[in-house]
Amino acid sequence: MLVLLPPSEGKAASGRGASLKPESLSLPGLAPARAAVLDELVELCQADEEKAREVLGLSVGLRGEVGKNTELRTAGTRPAGELYTGVLYDALDLASLETDARRRAAKSLLVFSGLWGAVRIGDRIPPYRCSMGVKLPGLGALGAHWRAPMETVLPEAAGNGLVLDLRSSAYAAAWKPAGEVASRTASVRVLHSQLVGGVEKRSVVSHFNKATKGRLVRDLLVAGARPKGPAQLVEVLRDLGYVVEAEAPARTGRPWSLDVVVTDIH
Repeated sequence: MLVLLPPSEGKAASGRGASLKPESLSLPGLAPARAAVLDELVELCQADEEKAREVLGLSVGLRGEVGKNTELRTAGTRPAGELYTGVLYDALDLASLETDARRRAAKSLLVFSGLWGAVRIGDRIPPYRCSMGVKLPGLGALGAHWRAPMETVLPEAAGNGLVLDLRSSAYAAAWKPAGEVASRTASVRVLHSQLVGGVEKRSVVSHFNKATKGRLVRDLLVAGARPKGPAQLVEVLRDLGYVVEAEAPARTGRPWSLDVVVTDIH
């Protein structure tokens, strides 16, 4: 099983340990595309703080994030699983997993990134700021920049197993499973169900959407679940206590759509 995760804006304030070694990162087929983004991002942030802040979509109060980007090659690093600290990662709580579950996480979790393309949770990277929605002056929109290398690298990473896609739309733009890989891909949405005037209303609530996805991944890792495809994933999630509504694709070569319906949001 390969689980595709978004990164988080929230990150550890600093790295701890050796500086970045690009050659050590997983998915070496992405190396040239990574180098191109890294080179332009560092150059942009070193040359003009205000322009960099505008390109990166940062408020004045976040101008310090530009400074972090100037030191990407020399700053201390952390495993990606420790670096990301947002809602999904808080709920996933990798640090508290027992040994077997952590091993499963290291093999199956893949975090998408505007800067790195995609990394495994054990890959050591420095704190940075560069979302997939950024459009760099030279390279252009990062979502488009990553598509060609991803089309080659990601199907190989997926192997013959289930692909569980939990990415947000911005990061999903960097790689869309196609053909045979798509047929064993399940895209998950979390819906909050509540009664309003006696009528059920459903909505996507960002914070709880992320938290539920984090708990869902954690539960799969702890259970040691190995669903072979989307239909089996639905069964596993229901056995774990989730309310799941599944929609098989109308045509072959398309991903499955799964709605996880929650009434208690926390």
